[in-house]
Amino acid sequence: MFTIKKIQKNHFNYIKLENKSNRSIAKISLQEGGRLEKLKFKGVSIIEDQPNFEYKDCYSSAILFPFANRIEEGKYSYKNKEYQFKSNEPKSKNALHGLVYNKEFKILEKEYNSNSCSVTIYYSEKNECKSFPFKYTIFLTYTLLKDKLQLKISIKNDDTKSFPFVLGWHPYFNCDDFKNSYLSFKSDKKVIFDNNLITKDIIESKNKERFELENKQLDDCFVLNSDVVQFSTPKYKLKLSSTANENFLQLYTPKDLPLIAIEPMTGISNSFNNKIGLQELDANKSHNITWTATFL
Repeated sequence: MFTIKKIQKNHFNYIKLENKSNRSIAKISLQEGGRLEKLKFKGVSIIEDQPNFEYKDCYSSAILFPFANRIEEGKYSYKNKEYQFKSNEPKSKNALHGLVYNKEFKILEKEYNSNSCSVTIYYSEKNECKSFPFKYTIFLTYTLLKDKLQLKISIKNDDTKSFPFVLGWHPYFNCDDFKNSYLSFKSDKKVIFDNNLITKDIIESKNKERFELENKQLDDCFVLNSDVVQFSTPKYKLKLSSTANENFLQLYTPKDLPLIAIEPMTGISNSFNNKIGLQELDANKSHNITWTATFL
């Protein structure tokens, strides 16, 4: 039985998608950029906020647009004009994780039937800002099915001119046993960062089929050769797939926490300058991407 419920707690509004038949839940926070605040499958916690690890610091499940990761000192040029994003990374002057992670989203439509339930939420930028002077609407559709969660993102250019963009998603997955957990993905290239996590180079780097997590402190990015990443833990297994033409994977393990960020992206750090994965969206056009987490 699939249901949709609106919840208000501590002045925050949420949408809860639920499959009561198999105790699966997806909870979306409308005032925190439409992020996935909680995900459970068959009663097992997959995504859940951690104490003393606040969203404003960790960007848990944030939607990253118009750029993912970092832009060096927030500076970029587009069509022979220079722009400056505000620095929001304390340890550097970089701009971090885009512009919509803290925006308030509104509900557009809800739908449920015997096989699934879904909600579409949106945010429209009507005011031109100096750093990204373009008007756009971003739509997020979360769909909970029997054995998967889909996140479809649609970007509509509401402006009279084109703009550059990259998309990313920043979920942290619960992992309390790194020794017996691992990832599987196809990649033969790795991104090399400087001390401020800005892309410096891309090198050849063959991965084993089984990417072990034990004793690894990760903040690494890989160029993917396929659209699939698998994650296996003793408590659950899942597959992340993407409809993007180019796929990159950022992995991050916060120190001393039972979490790993497995971040699918369509571009990499400083993509507004190095152009890796950077796309353009023409006036009045839309771009769609779907990321799917399938429980195995």
